Amino acid sequence: MSLPQLKLYSRFKSAEIDVKTLRKVLRAALPLCQSHALDADQPLMTVPEIEITLISDADIAQVHADFLDDPTATDVITFHHGEILISPETAERQRKVHGSKSLNQELALYGVHGLMHLGGWDDHDPGEAAEMAAKQEAVLAQALEKVPLA
Repeated sequence: MSLPQLKLYSRFKSAEIDVKTLRKVLRAALPLCQSHALDADQPLMTVPEIEITLISDADIAQVHADFLDDPTATDVITFHHGEILISPETAERQRKVHGSKSLNQELALYGVHGLMHLGGWDDHDPGEAAEMAAKQEAVLAQALEKVPLA
């Protein structure tokens, strides 16, 4: 099992976001997410590169409208060719709901969530969503043991 190259970019300006450490956390999470992939044919197991980009609510709402016919901002959008879009503005609003200690921790959670989607997990069914959430929380905890966030 080879690891895809993981790249993280931010098109969203915030002094609070630690892109370098966030990238390290998600690289630590990548093999853990692969271990939870539903099968070897999932994009997480086959794509050569995963690109994660932090974008504004306005930008993610536009993508959401264009590809999913929903014009609202959302937390994460995952494309099976290995692209994950994350909104830090949504993360900031949701972090207290999820119990995240910081914006960076919430962004790491969203990154892991996107990786789990690439591993074949879906969160539309309540049962599968609960199982996915438990796995992604465990993955994030293990990754944060290896690469702590400030």
